[in-house]
Amino acid sequence: MSSNNNTSGKVALVTGGTRGIGLGIAKRLATSGFHLVITGRRDKADAQDALNDVAQSFRDNTQRVEYQQADVSSATERHSMLDAIDASFGGVDVLVNNAGIAPRVRADVLEATEESFDELIGTNLKGPYFLTQAVANRMIARQQQSTTLRCIINVSSISATVASVNRGDYCISKAGIAMATKLWAARLTQFGIGVYEVQPGVIATDMTAGVKGKYDALIEGELLLDKRWGTPDDVGTAVAMLATGQLPYAPGAVLVLDGGLTLPRL
Repeated sequence: MSSNNNTSGKVALVTGGTRGIGLGIAKRLATSGFHLVITGRRDKADAQDALNDVAQSFRDNTQRVEYQQADVSSATERHSMLDAIDASFGGVDVLVNNAGIAPRVRADVLEATEESFDELIGTNLKGPYFLTQAVANRMIARQQQSTTLRCIINVSSISATVASVNRGDYCISKAGIAMATKLWAARLTQFGIGVYEVQPGVIATDMTAGVKGKYDALIEGELLLDKRWGTPDDVGTAVAMLATGQLPYAPGAVLVLDGGLTLPRL
């Protein structure tokens, strides 16, 4: 991928960008000069605070932010969303596949249901996989110059490699995203489209609020080398680096943001 980091007029699409890690990413990309499209399943009225937060992070007054209500697990909604973005902005230059869900009920792999598995695979793996396909084909069809900044960034999790037997469906969905990153990097690098993966660890969001006490104790112990919760801004900083072309010559690169949790130690 080119290291050209001119973001003027470039459009970044962040799925699940209205809260948590997604909002942290959207704000960092806004600071980097991108126009932003953020998506979610909620009504636009419920996303207005997030839109305001993103707008306050703009680098200059020419930037715009738009919300698209869409469920990435739905093919119809994915394509309708991209048609609307094409009409409004002319296309997507950076796709951040961030939207994801946790199991509604954490269940041991001996007891977990097919319904939960299907729901997580649909949202966390099938949705971003085929959204990447659709965005990539549109990028290629636009026939931009090779120096134009274009990339796809998958937000997975350390659960792609670390087994949690009470949420196997989540782990499998994230492991699938890790392989999807490799597949898309192998296919799209020839078109000047960078494909990368970011693997967050223990990040302070509403999704992890229910296990705060557990992880506070583990962080005080030996779980992490950097003894603090990660933040959405930590993830946003890494994504912005990738989106602005500051990691050249690294197709399929994986950035692990976990405070040292998965670093092998004796």
